[in-house]
Amino acid sequence: MNNVSIQHIIEELNLEVIHIPSETQIKLYNSELIRPGLQLAGYFDMFAYDRIQVIGKTETNYIKTLTGDTKSYRINKIFSYPIPAVIVSSGMEIDPVMVYCAKKHNRVLLRTKDKTTKLISNLVNYLEELLAPEKTIHGVVVEVFGVGILIRGKSGIGKSETALELVKRGHRLVADDAVVVKRVDNNIYCSSEPITRHLLEIRGIGIIDITQLFGVGAVKIKQVLNLIVELEEWSDKKYYDRLGFDDEYESVFEMNINRVSIPVRPGRNIATIVEVAAMNLRQKSLGYSIEEEYNKRLAEFSSLDTSKEI
Repeated sequence: MNNVSIQHIIEELNLEVIHIPSETQIKLYNSELIRPGLQLAGYFDMFAYDRIQVIGKTETNYIKTLTGDTKSYRINKIFSYPIPAVIVSSGMEIDPVMVYCAKKHNRVLLRTKDKTTKLISNLVNYLEELLAPEKTIHGVVVEVFGVGILIRGKSGIGKSETALELVKRGHRLVADDAVVVKRVDNNIYCSSEPITRHLLEIRGIGIIDITQLFGVGAVKIKQVLNLIVELEEWSDKKYYDRLGFDDEYESVFEMNINRVSIPVRPGRNIATIVEVAAMNLRQKSLGYSIEEEYNKRLAEFSSLDTSKEI
């Protein structure tokens, strides 16, 4: 399971440290946040204490209405849970009781000058990116006409050579060999490991730097995955779909990604076929159905053919 340290969050978002335990390294596993208004009101059933607690202006003003034992009891109870951190937004003054309870229970207490909505937006985006499920797979990722394509196939079948030809045609390389696949919200993102970024391995030549050869416009750091292209050796014993009416999908982190298989043999221009596959997918996403068009033409032809017989 992915995790991120509170210290990393502090440095990335430039948060002010009011109190932080020095002897432990606190890890965060949940990208969701909570504003503990109900807890300040005394309701602790189903308290999501495993999330970062955000104190905005509403919560701060409510704390000011609390007095004596009520304030101490409720704030103390919040900090008695193993919460990863409390962040006070808008640079607001922190109630002394909150500071006392943070030190008493050795919890992280932070502050930022950012408004509450901006803090939540930045924090959620940052945490979702870091905590998103990910895996590394073998393949090549390119962006073709705005479509993110993962090219797969056994070693030596021509994945990198196809990617090189596509880059020569003006498309962009995202990753070669080791592809980092990550799900963020409802998108699957592909990127490369830093050590292989912008590099492409071509058998017989070696490793080439796409940025140096073709310029920065020929590469991309990250790309949403839209299509999986499986390259396979042509087999006369296998039936290949010639109409393409039935869409194929592959599940990646429980999301269905369009998938096509392209048989490879001498004389076939794989780069051109990949380009057409990308354009075809874009056409479908705009509502065009070749199956409907084909059936329409077939019906018209049948009608004309019948009238001739009459």
